[in-house]
Amino acid sequence: MFGTGLNRYGWNWEPWREFRRLQRDMNKLFGTSPGYTAREYPAMNLWRGDDDVILTAEIPGVEANDLDISVHDNTMILRGSRKTDSLKEGETYHRQERDTGSFVRSVQLPFDVDVDKVQAKLAKGILHLTLPRAEIEKPKKIEVKTN
Repeated sequence: MFGTGLNRYGWNWEPWREFRRLQRDMNKLFGTSPGYTAREYPAMNLWRGDDDVILTAEIPGVEANDLDISVHDNTMILRGSRKTDSLKEGETYHRQERDTGSFVRSVQLPFDVDVDKVQAKLAKGILHLTLPRAEIEKPKKIEVKTN
């Protein structure tokens, strides 16, 4: 190939590598690459058992008193805010990648929840919610009688 022949003269030009670099740079510029799209915040994991739903959310830098968690019907809504770091006089940011400000995230739950029994715990930047299934939603076993 043409590019490999140039290596004899000390040139290390690979057209396909350059094309991929150009494509990556264009994707960065126009925000069309999956690697550069905005993600919903906070990132969550949700799994269900027979009697409850467990939800974890990554919220580093958010204090417990800056959170508002509510459940209405079978939708959980998480609201909160992450405050801006306070800089000392004369300091300026060299690089700032962590977002600050308010966020809202809602998740449709697979069943109605007993709101009075919901448990929330925040430790090491991870919010852990246990959302128990409402009694009325739990399957009932029907006993079959014989004569």
